[in-house]
Amino acid sequence: MAATTHTVTNQAPPLVGYDVFASDRALVEGVERHLDPALLDSAREDLSVLGRSAGSAQAQEWGALANDHPPALRTHDRYGNRIDEVDFHPSWHRLLGKAVGAGLTAAWSRPGGHVRRAAGFLVWTQTEGGHGCPVSMTHAAVPALRADPALAAEWEPRLTSTVYDQGLRPASQKAGALFGMGMTEKQGGSDVRANTTRAAALSEEGTYQLTGHKWFCSAPMSDGFLVLAQAEQGLTCFLVPRVLEDGTRNAFAIQRLKDKLGNRSNASSEVEFDGTWARRVGEEGRGVRTIIEMVAATRLDCVLGSAALMRQAVAQAVHHATYREAFGGKLIDKPLMRNVLADLALESEAATTLALRLAAAYDDGSEQERAFLRLAVPAAKYWVTKRCTPMVGEALECLGGNGYVEESGMPRLLREAPLNSIWEGSGNVQALDVLRALQREPQALNAFLQEVGRARGADHRLDGAIKGLLTELADLDGIEARARRLVERMALVLQGSLLVRYAPAEVADAFCASRLGGDWGAAFGTLPHSLDLASVVERAAPRS
Repeated sequence: MAATTHTVTNQAPPLVGYDVFASDRALVEGVERHLDPALLDSAREDLSVLGRSAGSAQAQEWGALANDHPPALRTHDRYGNRIDEVDFHPSWHRLLGKAVGAGLTAAWSRPGGHVRRAAGFLVWTQTEGGHGCPVSMTHAAVPALRADPALAAEWEPRLTSTVYDQGLRPASQKAGALFGMGMTEKQGGSDVRANTTRAAALSEEGTYQLTGHKWFCSAPMSDGFLVLAQAEQGLTCFLVPRVLEDGTRNAFAIQRLKDKLGNRSNASSEVEFDGTWARRVGEEGRGVRTIIEMVAATRLDCVLGSAALMRQAVAQAVHHATYREAFGGKLIDKPLMRNVLADLALESEAATTLALRLAAAYDDGSEQERAFLRLAVPAAKYWVTKRCTPMVGEALECLGGNGYVEESGMPRLLREAPLNSIWEGSGNVQALDVLRALQREPQALNAFLQEVGRARGADHRLDGAIKGLLTELADLDGIEARARRLVERMALVLQGSLLVRYAPAEVADAFCASRLGGDWGAAFGTLPHSLDLASVVERAAPRS
């Protein structure tokens, strides 16, 4: 066959060699908005260093290799001794090492740490989503451990370390440690109060032996785990170290690794406890209250993880359309494609802006902001993670058949997209959590309404949406059956209020017209044609 038939034309070049942070205008502006000006220069520099690494060919190859070579379980050594080890591809360790080194587990130990960490997490997990799981759990374990000051003093410096020290050894001998979490059991799922794992007190104060199982335990090669088990006074939180201080392995039998839809690089396992040594965290019978701060922090990471997937999907779609020609011109200049890209860009920017606002509330730490988070986190987790899958699917379609093949990286994004909606409580769990906060914590609703009220009067569609939301909140009849509808509206109103206050006029106008004003179809690409869609797409282009 003649070689001339294989001339490659009209193909977009790879999106590589760019600054993932600096080219994301919504993210850059969010960091500038929420950080103390005295911290901005160093934060921008650190995030650009991480962004250039994330956009490099090397990091992209690490992500692909970690996904293509999933972890493998070794239950026994060659002599028949039980070892329960998981082998990861070297690229997994490189990704994880870079994340830890960039301070993505160190938010609690530096000023503005949550905003800086949230931005870094959003940037770096665009390389590969799976390794974000142990990063997230390690970060989130800190507030739970603070229920026991002695445990916090021992473990917090390890968890907030910027040194990735892999391998199973006593944590006291390591320069840094990672944490996992084990709550779910096969008979209970999200209903952790149905857990059957038992905890029997030992003679040493605060120590126990656990017997039972965990149906989902991610990153089982971590150095420690927070788990829930039934003690004499009820469900209680425990710290389970992987290796005991004398160097022996704790009883932690990994039965198998899950064969998952996405998140392939991360090991999710089923584990058995049989005489497993554990240390109590917090009071007996108050396990849920103790671990709830960890759950809230990981839920925010679900929002961040989904925002990262959205951003990468938009970047790939806009990049492809910038170079690809069809029907006599560039795809990006075609009115219908521009509508699709603008709609996707709106979804991405709204997710990023909301995620950074939640991170800033963590940095603030005031009673008002904590009350705001009580409603805003589950509402954001519900909505942003729900929007991720259809949004990534539409972005994939922008690449046509090229997007459907594995080499494009888009199928990996699409398989990853449903995860964050399931992890740390699926949609119904989040909606019910919002209802509980509304019924039990009036200060949370007050804080939420004060936040969205800061934008009242700036856009009539937002004002109408706020009024409609207040009507919904005033009617409690059949509230559980319509909880999803209510939480969706809360999330959209919150996103709209933030964009009206902070985003360019063309972005806020398009969001309010479609998401709040009802001038929108059931699929992406149905924005009102009269809007300034070209400016919205230009803003989303992945160029530094």
